[in-house]
Amino acid sequence: MTLQIHIDDGAPPYEQVRAQISDQARSGVLPVGYRLPTVRGLAESLGLAANTVAKAYRALEGDGVIETRGRNGTFVAAAGSAAEREVASAARLYAERARRLGLTQAQASAAVGDALRAAYGE
Repeated sequence: MTLQIHIDDGAPPYEQVRAQISDQARSGVLPVGYRLPTVRGLAESLGLAANTVAKAYRALEGDGVIETRGRNGTFVAAAGSAAEREVASAARLYAERARRLGLTQAQASAAVGDALRAAYGE
């Protein structure tokens, strides 16, 4: 994730953070499930006050771009229809479980491919 704040831009810093994260999430640069830095961590790396980043994160959460999962962190949320959001959530949970079980990415992908072929009768 790359963000740049331009003080002479005229837009408030929180709005620049909000717009850049939103654009990167919607374009796929930040994929669904990507874990964002903590408010303090991002504020420090950008040279901003923590409240500025917190305000941007609140706006992004209100827009449905990100979701906060308590102590687990803040993540890029699934966009689109309810079905797409549900599938993205299930895929994220599957990927996390496959990693915990020690599967390689290729093994996890192969298992998904097999399941999709079976479900769609291919």
